[in-house]
Amino acid sequence: MAMTARVAQKDCVYKIVNSPVGRLKLVANRDGLAAILWDIDRPNRVRLNIVAEDENHPVLIETERQLREYFAGERHVFDLPLDFSGTEFQKKVWQALLSIPFGETRSYAEIAEQIGARQAIRAVGAANGRNPISIIAPCHRVIGSAGDLRGFAGGLERKTYLLEFEGAKTKAFYFAA
Repeated sequence: MAMTARVAQKDCVYKIVNSPVGRLKLVANRDGLAAILWDIDRPNRVRLNIVAEDENHPVLIETERQLREYFAGERHVFDLPLDFSGTEFQKKVWQALLSIPFGETRSYAEIAEQIGARQAIRAVGAANGRNPISIIAPCHRVIGSAGDLRGFAGGLERKTYLLEFEGAKTKAFYFAA
């Protein structure tokens, strides 16, 4: 009889916070921040074992504080323990997202090149779409090679807001004016 190895999911807790881009669901476990989810998120985009609400979890309190500073224009880099849950390929993509500076963008092709998977542009796009830690692992900073905005779990209006807020220049801004 063959046995299939299953990875046990960590129990997570959450806190809902308001932001300029709507209500965000901050999710953490014992090892760090596991997700920032949008109010319009698809139910299974990020799979976590969320067991309870916890307004007092230290990682959630610190995440809320740093997000407040970010939206006030006082923070460009986050300093939080992150606990990404995904495949090794997804984690490579998400780590690459963390290297994109505030106010800059990268294309899916550039991310694929950065992680040593030049031909995996679509897979990079799929991994980007499953990024569990929105804003902090800045998937909103990834755009099409021609400078166009592509899909975003929070919606293109929020992606546009975040990029404009950060002062990033993309082709979409020039046509919107």
